[in-house]
Amino acid sequence: MRIASVSEDQKIEKRIAVTPGVAKKYLNLGFEIFLPENYGTHLGITDNEFKDVGASILKNEKELINNSDLIIQLGLLPEDKLSLLKEGQSIVGILDPYKNKEKIESLAKKNINLFSLELLPRITRAQSMDILSSQANLAGYKAVIESFANFEKAIPMMMTAAGTIPAAKVLVVGAGVAGLQAIATAKRMGAIVFATDVRMTSKEQVESLGGKFLTVEGAENLETDGGYAKEASQDFKKKQEELLGETLKKIDIVICTALIPGKKAPVIIKENMINNMQPGSIIYDLAAVQGGNTAFTEVDKIVNKSGVRIMGETNILNKLPISASNLYSKNVFNFVSNLYDKENKKISINLEDEIIEKTLIK
Repeated sequence: MRIASVSEDQKIEKRIAVTPGVAKKYLNLGFEIFLPENYGTHLGITDNEFKDVGASILKNEKELINNSDLIIQLGLLPEDKLSLLKEGQSIVGILDPYKNKEKIESLAKKNINLFSLELLPRITRAQSMDILSSQANLAGYKAVIESFANFEKAIPMMMTAAGTIPAAKVLVVGAGVAGLQAIATAKRMGAIVFATDVRMTSKEQVESLGGKFLTVEGAENLETDGGYAKEASQDFKKKQEELLGETLKKIDIVICTALIPGKKAPVIIKENMINNMQPGSIIYDLAAVQGGNTAFTEVDKIVNKSGVRIMGETNILNKLPISASNLYSKNVFNFVSNLYDKENKKISINLEDEIIEKTLIK
């Protein structure tokens, strides 16, 4: 069995799907590994590091794709490389089936097996493969760091002979994996942290990290069976708006993380709320690529509205590509290990396995 990974467009994606340490694990399982020249050089990983563990480096990416059984990527292959795929090959990555519907349907007709890892079920056995959690964890951390870097006041409380500087107040909207890491990071740096989420199960997790959970009176638990947030009722939204509007008047930094899989991000922070915030405040919107959680979010821009700066990036993980690649590559290895029939040395698509059944795009 031959595994390959093709270089991503580094303007969009700096992460890689195979690191030298993980390449060695694949080789120990019995796979052969083929990578293009300079696959990891932008991260300080030389071709020799891959060769030293037994991976093969090829100059021709067409040959790389043609000779592989399994292709591991971050996203779907570029258009010019998709045409090189042939029947029976498999692709593993974050394929974004909602956005790439037509391309994926075309590949499925060619009998190419497509495994999209953002569709993994939220079950214990899949935790080591959970790319959403590993990457969101880093995104939550980095969103806080970026916000604090742009905030023009000190974060922790400081008592000096000249007077006391109060601690910054942070609000985290959405207490999933990214939100919880944002809470933990902000607390470690000395901020006073508040958080809100439509899932009532988040309350205990927020409080365990030292955050104060903001609860809408008479709140319903808006959580799907898969552990994701679902859309709120109009009554809930109205109550949430009132609570947020009052809270935001005293908040310095907001980290937005609220997403609904496959849908436009809900607009939670409205224009009137932003107008009532203190000038100099920062909003970092991790939901920017799906439309954003604020009324004014623009991808890859810092929008200044009434003195409040609103930030959001296409891919915040491009600022942590080495850490993100290490975690992502291990997630994918664990998924492929589950997919691999060691005895017969082939990919085994067992649809009775919930992990395989849920991630395979039919």
